[in-house]
Amino acid sequence: MRISRYLDIKMNVIQSKDIQDFVNSFKLSSDLTGSRFLITGATGLIGSTLVHCLLALNKEIKITCPVRSTEKAKSMLKEDANKLDLVECELLPFLTNLSESCHFDYIVHCASPTAGKYMTEHPVETYMLAIDSTRVILEYSRRTNVKGFVYISSLEYYGQIFDDRIITEDMQGYVDNTDPRSSYPLGKRAAEYLCSAYAKEYGVNVKVARLTQTFGAGVSAEDNRVFAQFARSVINGTDIVLHTTGESAKPYCYTTDCISAILYILLKGVVGESYNVANQDTYISIKDMAEFLRENFNPDIKVRIESHPEMGYAPVTKLHLSAKKLMDLGWTPLYNLRNMYKNLLNSMKHEFRNVQ
Repeated sequence: MRISRYLDIKMNVIQSKDIQDFVNSFKLSSDLTGSRFLITGATGLIGSTLVHCLLALNKEIKITCPVRSTEKAKSMLKEDANKLDLVECELLPFLTNLSESCHFDYIVHCASPTAGKYMTEHPVETYMLAIDSTRVILEYSRRTNVKGFVYISSLEYYGQIFDDRIITEDMQGYVDNTDPRSSYPLGKRAAEYLCSAYAKEYGVNVKVARLTQTFGAGVSAEDNRVFAQFARSVINGTDIVLHTTGESAKPYCYTTDCISAILYILLKGVVGESYNVANQDTYISIKDMAEFLRENFNPDIKVRIESHPEMGYAPVTKLHLSAKKLMDLGWTPLYNLRNMYKNLLNSMKHEFRNVQ
């Protein structure tokens, strides 16, 4: 059964519990009292979860979200949408025309393509959005002395690394400059460099959060990323089909753990620095993750490999990210891989039930 992307239901009970657990465990909430946030990409998984978590703190936080569609935003943000300043617009013109009198205390820049197929077919747009949007926000932050700005980067910043060495923030791997799919990691590297340059030359209080793959309750049952495809197979009792050899490996992070990390970086991170955001104890290959799901959640299904390189998947790489730098700020993840998938599966089942 196909589920509408704009299904109008309240936040499901699993996601609601996650957010309440975030409120109960987050130790820096008083530092955000009365703050005003600008959040881009608020209809994505990270942006929408950030909005929910900030509002749930009940600290008189005001949030402005530029969005392409208020209809989609209201569906994604559900009952919290009425508490926001939603601005329907194209992102770059909105950011370019921000008035200095419209002051924000904090900015979190989440807006970015997430589909590998789009990155492959639109390398120019993917690359330039990362640079142009970040530059405009940095200029605004410089003019208005924003208290804090976090740029949301990605583990793809690291490119290809072929062994299981521990990856710290000062390392880089190989990126093929001629591959259209490289528009995403190269755009992230360029945007990160801009952040570092503005911090050093102008003193802009910007930090970078390099996110690993993040998932949890609230992910759409129609999401096409690998973790969601695997989850649907478990729910439907169908074989898990890998479209690559499954050799790539990385750690994962739960949605609310990720939000906690972003806010720790915002409030306690060092200006101009980058931080890996991952639960380093969840490091696993794609093939092993498929087997993990089969063994733990539905042993009646099988794991099969049917390679489709034309689908635009990232190259094979092993990114054993260290989270030590982030954890030194006081951050600790709450969810292991089994609990992450347990909540994701229950959340998806809840969404399926609401359309039957």
